[in-house]
Amino acid sequence: MARILAALLSGVLFGLGLAISGMTDPAVVLGFLDLFGDFNPALMFVLGGAVGTTMLAFRLVLRRPAPLLEDRFQLPTRKDIDARLLIGAGLFGIGWGLAGYCPGPALVSAGALVDTALVFVPVMLVSGVLTRRLLAGR
Repeated sequence: MARILAALLSGVLFGLGLAISGMTDPAVVLGFLDLFGDFNPALMFVLGGAVGTTMLAFRLVLRRPAPLLEDRFQLPTRKDIDARLLIGAGLFGIGWGLAGYCPGPALVSAGALVDTALVFVPVMLVSGVLTRRLLAGR
């Protein structure tokens, strides 16, 4: 039960942070990505705050022998950069640039019943399932 409550609290905190920072508004995100048009640098502070907080938190948390609610840390072991990673990152960036949504803000917006997110989230989920099936045959 503690793990479920921790996950719920983390999700609520993450969603509130996204909403307060403006990351759930595709127009704000697209304004940040539009370097040669109507550029809006406000999200640079959000990005800087997130990167700084993550750098500090990882240093502190990983000093512990294990997480509070798990037996061990589950960290990625692969360190290589391959075509699959680069193509996936490229597609993610293109999708983000076209729609103004990435998965977290899209889920928050869908929860708020924003019409564009209600279209984006099902498409995102279906494309994830299709990608998993296509790659399963490799």
